[in-house]
Order: sequence, then structure tokens, then C-alpha cells
Amino acid sequence: MSVVINTNTSAIAAKNNLNKSNAMLQNSLARLSSGSKIVNPSDDAGGLAVSMKMSAAIKRTEATSNNIANAFFYLQTQDGAFATAGKILDRMSELKTLSEDVTKNDTDKGNYNTEFQALKDQLTAVAAESFNGVSLMNADAMTVKTSEDGEQTVEIATTSFADDTNGIDSILFGADTSTLTATGTTLDTIKTSIENVATLRATNGAQSSRLSFASDMLATNKQNLEAANSRIIDVDVAEESTNLAK
Repeated sequence: MSVVINTNTSAIAAKNNLNKSNAMLQNSLARLSSGSKIVNPSDDAGGLAVSMKMSAAIKRTEATSNNIANAFFYLQTQDGAFATAGKILDRMSELKTLSEDVTKNDTDKGNYNTEFQALKDQLTAVAAESFNGVSLMNADAMTVKTSEDGEQTVEIATTSFADDTNGIDSILFGADTSTLTATGTTLDTIKTSIENVATLRATNGAQSSRLSFASDMLATNKQNLEAANSRIIDVDVAEESTNLAK
């Protein structure tokens, strides 16, 4: 090996090696302190792009889960109103039957009618209930998105609580039910309303069940997305600590 005066190649090589070692040291420290494998885009450009898409999907999944939970609570509140209406109708059918007792005088029947009319008013109040401004009893059909991409949905059917065909309209607004002896106040009318409310509750339960399973599926998807994203961006502490020591 020749001996020269102006250029110290050994020192230059040592400097270059030192710079490389220092860069590796700083990179390891940055990864360990941040917990992220990708400190700079150049560390893994492709992985960074995939991670960004996965992170966005995770956020959308969380938002969709919240929306499903709100829809589920809506249905629970709605079912509570249906249950209350069912109890009211049960009592109204009982009052109608009691009023037909031949041993009751007109005063007794008048007392039954007073309660019957009060229960009609309460049914009207129940029919006007809402959840965050959305009607519980006469709502239009609602579509709940159950996947982060919006492709999968659950339909919450139209509620016709005050409808004459599927609800209690005959008692509230239809035929004459001004008294227990009025032409529209028949036991069959009340029984039909009870059956209609029972059907509405069954529909509500089916919709709640679907939302519950959809929520479970979202939770599983979110877990898997987070695991996949972690493999891309999260630093392996043991491996990186070894690199730091080197």
C-alpha cells in the first residue's frame, strides 16, 4: 500500500462508517421512541400507502359501529314504546269486558269509560314519541349501513303504529270510540290493535337482531384490520433494540 500525505483515505473511510452508524442509531432511536416502523416515507413507501388506506378503513369501521349502535338504541326505545302501547291496549280490552258486566250500573260503567278515554289520550301521547327528533311510531323506512364501504345495509321498515291496517288507528282516529258503548268500541277492534302491535314488536326484534350481528361482524373486521396495519407500521421492539445495540 502506498504512503500519501494529502489524502487520508483511512480517516475518510472511518468518517463514512461513523456517519452510517450514526444514521442507523438515530433511525433506531426514532423507531423505538415513536413505536413506528415507518419513521420516514422512504422507510417503506408501499407499506405507508397501504397503512394509510387501512387506517382510513379502521376509522370508517368505528364510525359505522357508532351508527349501528344508535340505530339499535332507536329500535330498543321504539320497542319500549310498543310494549307500553301493548299494556295500554290490554287494559282497554279489560275495561271493555268489565263494562259488559250485567251487574254493573251506569255509574260503574261511566267510571270504566273515564279510564278508557284517559288511556286513549295516553295512546295518542305514545304515538307522538320520538328519538332525537325521529318519530318512533310513524317513521319512514330507514337504511342503516353496516359495512365500512357502505355496500351492506339493514333496512328498518316503515312503522305504521297509527295506521288503521297495521296499527291502532281504529281506536284513536277511526270509528266512533267516544264511549265504551259506542259503535266503534268493540272487543274485536281492540284485539286487532293488540295483534298489530305484537307484529310491530316482532318486526322490531328481527331488525334489532340483524343489527346486533352486523355490529359483531364489524368488530371482527376492525380487529383484523388493526392487526394487519400493525404488522406494517408497528416496530418490533426486540428486533430494533438489537439493531440499536449493534
